[in-house]
Formats: sequence, C-alpha cells, structure tokens
Amino acid sequence: MNADKRRQLFDRLAQAIPDPSTELNYSTPFELLVAVVLSAQATDKGVNKATAKLFPVANTSQAIFLLGEEGLKEHIKTIGLYNSKAKNIIELSRLLLERHGGEVPNTREELEALPGVGRKTANVILNTAFGQPTIAVDTHIFRVSNRTGIAPGKNVTEVEKKLDRHVPKEHKQDAHHLLILHGRYTCIARKPRCGSCVIADLCEYADKTEN
Repeated sequence: MNADKRRQLFDRLAQAIPDPSTELNYSTPFELLVAVVLSAQATDKGVNKATAKLFPVANTSQAIFLLGEEGLKEHIKTIGLYNSKAKNIIELSRLLLERHGGEVPNTREELEALPGVGRKTANVILNTAFGQPTIAVDTHIFRVSNRTGIAPGKNVTEVEKKLDRHVPKEHKQDAHHLLILHGRYTCIARKPRCGSCVIADLCEYADKTEN
C-alpha cells in the first residue's frame, strides 16, 4: 500500500470515527493503568463492570495498596486471571508510591519497569493518558494492519514498527484508537463487514464479504 492510499484510508477512518478514544472508563492516569492491566485477555465491558465497583472504594496507588491482594481480588474476581492481576496491581502500586510519589510516570522505560506492564500497556498509557503518538498493537490492530495492507507483519513488533513509519503524521495520535474501533466493530475477526466499510475500496484484503 502506498503513502497516498494510507493517507486516504486514515482520512476516511478519522471522518467516520470523529472522537476516537478508549472504551475503558477512567478519570486519571492511575485508573487507566489499572484498567489496562485488568483488560489483558478480558473485554472492556467486563473491566468497566469491575472498576465501577473498585474505583469508588480505591482509585489511587495508596488506596489500592492498602486494600491488599485479597481485598483487591474481591473487586476484580469477575475478570479472568484475577489472581495474577491482583498481585501485579498491588506490586505496581507499591512501586509507584516508592519511586514516583504515587503518580504514573510518563516514560516508556519507567512504565515497563512496573509489574504487569509490557510494551503494549505502556503504549496505551503513553498515548491515552499522556497524549504521545504511540500505537499499541493488540489483536484488532494486528488483524486490521495485515488484512488491509496498511502495515503487514508476522508479529506485533513488526506491525508496530511499520505503523510508526507509515501512519501519516496528522493521524499518528489517533491511529491507535481508529484502528482498534474499526477492528472491533467493522473489520471483525470472523466475517468482516466489508459492505458497510468506509475503506473497502482502499483495502487490499482479497476475501472481501458482501454483507
């Protein structure tokens, strides 16, 4: 896919999704960090259900740390892998208090030093909480990038590097959420909704559906 086609593609997505943002509910960088850690192998809907009960009780690193592992588990046990997630969230809360005055840092290196925070999570926080033009490649972005031909790659790192290189500058900040939302609601995994897709004519997917 050439640069002109990519620009057209992102222009159209931006027009179709005028306010692209995360579907996780949060009001501070710390709440977002907790929600993103909880969202691994879980749905945003499931996470929002749990955090709706958790955040009114504890929504700072201090308050979460004081809940303790068992106390936190009570609030998040509806979410998959809640045991290891509780352990990571308590430990990252401790480290935030110890190293960062309880605040979420805004550098990749410091974020990735926290338990349960890998490159993908760090990218989400940098982009969504701190307005940095990073792209976290999840399953939706990986699928859309390969299917459309925007940034084909064999693994998430390859796709991320290509997106970083090829996404037009003016769309860099929103590309992450544009691609996720497009993948979640239109370019879905089993049977993409090509018939109602705003970029169908630009997309290089060979097996387009007619729905």
